[in-house]
Amino acid sequence: MNRNQAYALMLEHTPSASLRRHMLNVETAMRWYARHWGEDEEQYAVTGLLHDFDYELHPDEHPTWGVAYLREHTDAPPEVLDAILGHATYTGVPRETRLAKSLFAVDELTGLVQAAALIRPDRDVRGVELPSLKKRFKNRAFAAGVNRDEVEQGARELGVDLDEHLGNVLRAMQEAAAVEDEGPGQAT
Repeated sequence: MNRNQAYALMLEHTPSASLRRHMLNVETAMRWYARHWGEDEEQYAVTGLLHDFDYELHPDEHPTWGVAYLREHTDAPPEVLDAILGHATYTGVPRETRLAKSLFAVDELTGLVQAAALIRPDRDVRGVELPSLKKRFKNRAFAAGVNRDEVEQGARELGVDLDEHLGNVLRAMQEAAAVEDEGPGQAT
């Protein structure tokens, strides 16, 4: 399965723009970590794009419904399916690969970064600064739906300092925003 196939599947099964944006943000952070680790960027991207594709239409069965669908209708590799299952702690699926650990680590954190961008007058993630993000992370009333315990656990599982992890995901999303502004075919 490639990124274009994953993107089409995500669009087909995800009606809301906000959840689509979340999955694109997770894809962005996953790509950043794939490059950082020297791993398969396409596989990380596909995992990020598909991790929540079933959430809106099958919330009570997420992510097991989605993984069953992917097994039946795609050639998504087992490590991608295991990572998707493992990002939801209630499945009990252990996160044994760096792919799975990366997905778990970035999932909630991208929501915090997005929320920090949305409260800015220009709503631009490029203006979010790491000290401000760290302050917002500590304020559990800000973006209260973001599970800080999972963000901390994810950083530990990756073996990355929490502040470094916050910076990595912020940088990934800022770099992606800069590329989006350059337009198609202009990014270097």
